[in-house]
Amino acid sequence: MGITKRALLSDDNSTNETLFARIADDIEQRGYSINPVALPPFLNEALLEQVRSIDAQKFSDAGIGRGEDYVQSEFVRTDEICWITGESSAGKLWLEWSGGLQQYLNRRLFLGLFSFESHFAHYRVGDYYKRHLDAFKGEANRVLSLVVYLNSGWSLDDGGELVLYQDEQDREGTKVTPLNGTVVVFLSEEFPHEVLPASRDRYSIAGWYRVNTSLGNKIDPPV
Repeated sequence: MGITKRALLSDDNSTNETLFARIADDIEQRGYSINPVALPPFLNEALLEQVRSIDAQKFSDAGIGRGEDYVQSEFVRTDEICWITGESSAGKLWLEWSGGLQQYLNRRLFLGLFSFESHFAHYRVGDYYKRHLDAFKGEANRVLSLVVYLNSGWSLDDGGELVLYQDEQDREGTKVTPLNGTVVVFLSEEFPHEVLPASRDRYSIAGWYRVNTSLGNKIDPPV
């Protein structure tokens, strides 16, 4: 691939710092941040190459909930996912970059972000994810949601927008076109959101920063 960790630490440092600062400012001021085509190009290319090379059999139908509460429901969502473990070079670069964002936000906003999990998401033609929250108030698990889009040549007519709502009463929302390299971050407990059907295959990464809620013999996140 010709992409090394050194690339992450060199010319793109200033780009990362600028983006991270903008995200921090947005989160502090309004709770969400939308950054069109903002992912560093070298990382965008690596992730595009990775998602295109994943065997279809490695994707599985997505569900909702965690642990014993996990269920699959086509009424809620019809996409499929593949968890990112960091075994590939692209996965390692992604976890390095998302870890850098985590450290920056902890320094700036004192969020206490403790761990991160993420997966590739594939929405086939017509797939959707109905309106939902990534975390429920008071559960103190997922604190911050991160979404990155991996769709070359996406047009407005292709659909597949993320709709981010201000609150439960908001019925209009803010639409985000899934343009390649666009980075979206928002407070998981605060913003209901949904994914509208698209007219072509749609790829993204969805990730969540969590706080440490380990108690006694209960380890969080579960292994």
